[in-house]
Amino acid sequence: MKGKLLVYFLAILGLSVACKEDGKVDYLPESVGAMNTLTVVIDNELWKSSVGDAIRENYTAAAPGLTWDEAQFSVTQIPQQIFTGSLQNTSAVLYIMEDTLNIAHMKSNMYAKPQKIGVIKGRNKEELITNIKKTAPEFIADFKALEIGKAQKRFEKSLNKEKALEDKFNIAMKIPSIYRVGREEDNFVWISREIQKGNMNIIAYTMPWDSFQSDSTFVQDIILMRDSIGKSFIGGEDIPGKNNHMITEKAFSPYVFPAEVSGKKAAEIRGIWEMSAYPMAGPFLTYIINDKENNRKLILEGFVFAPATKKRDYMFELEAILKSVRFNVKK
Repeated sequence: MKGKLLVYFLAILGLSVACKEDGKVDYLPESVGAMNTLTVVIDNELWKSSVGDAIRENYTAAAPGLTWDEAQFSVTQIPQQIFTGSLQNTSAVLYIMEDTLNIAHMKSNMYAKPQKIGVIKGRNKEELITNIKKTAPEFIADFKALEIGKAQKRFEKSLNKEKALEDKFNIAMKIPSIYRVGREEDNFVWISREIQKGNMNIIAYTMPWDSFQSDSTFVQDIILMRDSIGKSFIGGEDIPGKNNHMITEKAFSPYVFPAEVSGKKAAEIRGIWEMSAYPMAGPFLTYIINDKENNRKLILEGFVFAPATKKRDYMFELEAILKSVRFNVKK
């Protein structure tokens, strides 16, 4: 019996060693890294060259829909020889080097979990730059999805348990417990949290399924919808003789992108809100979701008021919350 156990133990040990030799590790440490931070692993001289310029052009471009320019990623550059030990546990990495190969691909969970490492190689600077520009949209989407997932996982540690969204719209979202329901009407819910210099807000309401039928007037219809909701529910400081409420900024039209939220087709709108009769403004993010099963358009919006403060990460948190929506919650 002891002989059989010894043989079994040696077999398991051999399997374990074989797995390590093949590079397959059962356990991966938790990845680290601040929100929207990208570590670029690249030779110092390449970083200072046109290759570095291509990286900065694509990965530090201004995030859309903010009140002033903020890069979509905060980039930290390190050379290859330093990318060892705990630095390999960084969650979002762009690894670029001159090589005998001309390749570009995304790897997942190489050293930690969750982790995305975009690998770009080229035989010269021209090939590297071509690969950087070609893969940037896909890599940026992958890095953003990674960050969204990490944020939603953090939310789960302490979730808001209020039932307003479930009761009104039969939906649920992963909203941190620091948020509170502030207003609840027949077809409108307003949830918010205080921050150091202002507040972060989430609103939800519905529109009829046949809304937004014309592509030619889509942006104008969105503005009319937002301004109407602002007038009805989001008032500002009293101004004698004036109705002061939230509207869409008049100077610039919002950005509109196709999107998918919770498996449903949607439109993503990013822009600036302002008050109709008072100098206040900030960024907003709206999702118009085609909820065909319930014969409606579900509107989810996040907006921030934080004067003289960077807002990129605030808006990213709201995006992660809105994208966590689940439909037809069982009561």
